[in-house]
Amino acid sequence: MLTVWGRTTSSNVQALMWCIGKLGLTCRRHDVGHRYGGTDTLEFLAMNPNGTIPVLVDEDDRPIWETGAILRYLAARYGSPSFWPAVPADRAKIDMWAEWARLNIALAFTGPVFGATVRTAPSDIDWPTVRRAIGDLSRALDIAEARLARSDFLCGDVITLADIQFGHILFCYFDIGIERRPHPSIHAYYERLSQRPAFREHVMVCYDELRAFVRPIYLSSRYSAATAART
Repeated sequence: MLTVWGRTTSSNVQALMWCIGKLGLTCRRHDVGHRYGGTDTLEFLAMNPNGTIPVLVDEDDRPIWETGAILRYLAARYGSPSFWPAVPADRAKIDMWAEWARLNIALAFTGPVFGATVRTAPSDIDWPTVRRAIGDLSRALDIAEARLARSDFLCGDVITLADIQFGHILFCYFDIGIERRPHPSIHAYYERLSQRPAFREHVMVCYDELRAFVRPIYLSSRYSAATAART
């Protein structure tokens, strides 16, 4: 059985748990990070010296950290050929979109937009900076919009690891109170994802605890995704 360390409101944990659910795997999860603490204990740091979540342990008892590495491990070990192809060239086509989504979408949203609004006291929100971040994110979303106008998922007509890396931010993206440029194909894609049981269970998660928990470090417009993962 898989074991995961990480809180449900972490976007990285959501991506991991959605992947686990999509692959039909059995898992037990421990709440760690944010108000649960635990990332600075000797036991946790022995698994991940960075003190960040998520961490995965499979049956061989060797911990794996960094979300992208965990997802690729699960895809390679348990995924179908359509989800994570065995042929290197075919796999690379999916992996490049997964990396693109992580670097250009997930990281561009989690800290600069979500962290700077939801996880920041309203009186301290730097809206000019947030709007610039939304503009940067929207330009990246234009690329996904063009892809999804031609196919149901990022890499074709079946869901792949690239969709896990891209789609897991969309619940919060469409839920929070920001102005969004119209992206009808992405919205339709999100509606398709929201009908999937694993997505509903692991991604469409109430994040009110993040609104209520504000520490001074979160009040900076320089809030980072690394801080969110660690806490």
